[in-house]
Amino acid sequence: MTDFALPDLEYDVFELEPHISGRIVELHHDKHHRAYVDGANKALKSLAEARATGQFDKLAALERALAFNASGHILHSIYWRNLSPDGGGQPDGDLFDAINEGFGTFDRFKKQMIEAASTTMGSGWAALVLEPVSARLLVVQIHDHQSVTIQGAMPLMVLDAWEHAYYLQYQTAKEKYFDAIWNLWNWEDIDARFAVAKDVDLLLGDASTRPTKPDWLPSGDASSLPAD
Repeated sequence: MTDFALPDLEYDVFELEPHISGRIVELHHDKHHRAYVDGANKALKSLAEARATGQFDKLAALERALAFNASGHILHSIYWRNLSPDGGGQPDGDLFDAINEGFGTFDRFKKQMIEAASTTMGSGWAALVLEPVSARLLVVQIHDHQSVTIQGAMPLMVLDAWEHAYYLQYQTAKEKYFDAIWNLWNWEDIDARFAVAKDVDLLLGDASTRPTKPDWLPSGDASSLPAD
């Protein structure tokens, strides 16, 4: 089995400036993200040892540690790919249509993402997800890295609201960070995740509880949804 590994950035740490400082990106990726990778691998090792020895007295704590650290690794891995020095603007095509259908307008979606990030209690994230059972785009708050999530929801776009993502540059004015990051969103990456998420079938062919096919789903997906 493969251990978790810290992914390389696809851009130089200073290329996201002036919106996110290079020093923040460097510390965020090399220190904070690495700590989640190391924590997830440590939890996996401890769980393997528990299975080998039959000593499961610390199972609950190990499961919590794995959920926290592995989720932190996954969300950060998405976050780095969601950002680009050439990002910003708005998406187009099916993703743009789905955002308008789900939120009314792109501006309303943006406001909800920022509000979700701003009001997350303690540390956490805001995320645009596709809930595959209802085929609905939603904005969710994620406490820490793993709490208050919808099981099976596919994260497409994640906004890190932990202090280490902005404090060195923006200090207590985190709303400026939440606004500035919209100059960096890599809509090509987000759209690619959306295209993959649309094909996920959590109900394994059970059409009885599925919604009518949304207009933004291509006709080729009709086999996994009830007829109109």
